[in-house]
Amino acid sequence: MMANNLTANIHWLGHDSFRIETKDLAIYIDPYQLQGTPTKADLILITHDHGDHCSPGDVAKIQKGDTAIVAIQAAAAKLKGDLHIVRPGDKITVKGVPIETVPAYNINKFRSPGMPFHPSESGHVGYILTVEGVHIYHAGDTDFIPEMKSIQVDVALLPVSGTYTMTAEEAIQAADAIHPQVAIPMHIGRDIGEISAAQRFKQGASVPVELLPME
Repeated sequence: MMANNLTANIHWLGHDSFRIETKDLAIYIDPYQLQGTPTKADLILITHDHGDHCSPGDVAKIQKGDTAIVAIQAAAAKLKGDLHIVRPGDKITVKGVPIETVPAYNINKFRSPGMPFHPSESGHVGYILTVEGVHIYHAGDTDFIPEMKSIQVDVALLPVSGTYTMTAEEAIQAADAIHPQVAIPMHIGRDIGEISAAQRFKQGASVPVELLPME
C-alpha cells in the first residue's frame, strides 16, 4: 500500500492530537485545543494525564452518549463516561478496534536533576491501534526507549520537539528502529515545539516521512 493511502484517514489537529476516521468510526488521540465544530468521537484514546493531552474540555466537545474512552487511571480520574482503564503492556479491543499499550517515558529529559518529565513509574502509554488493517503507533510523550525496538507498525506518529520528548535526531533513531512504512512527526504546533524540528526529522529519517497539515 502506498504511504499516502496509509495516512489518508489520519488528521493532525496540532500538538499530539489526531483524528483517525474509518467508514464507521471517528477515533481521537489526545484531543487538545480542538478548532471549530469538531466531529463527534466514537472512541477517544488518552496517553497520560498532563493537561495538554488529557483536556476534559476538549473531550466534552466531542463526547456523545456512547463514546468510549481508553486512558490510564490518572487521566480517567479527570473524565466521565464509558471509561476503559489501561496500563503499559495491555491489549484490549474497544468499538471493534484492537488496541495495544506501549510504555512512554523519558530517559534523558528532566524537570530537575533526577526527575524526568515523564517517569516510567507513572505508567504513561503510547498506543498501537489497528484500523482497517493498518497498524498505527502513537508514541505519546516519550524518549527513544528500548521498547520501541520490538514495535512493528505501518504508521508511526513520533514526537520530535525535544524538551519534553524526543528531539528530531532521537526521533530519527526511533524511526530507524521501528521502520514503519511512513512516519508522521508530532509534538509541534499549538505553541509547542517548532515546525523546523519536523523538517529536520524528515530530512534525516531513513523511512518516508509525511508532514500532515494542521487542521
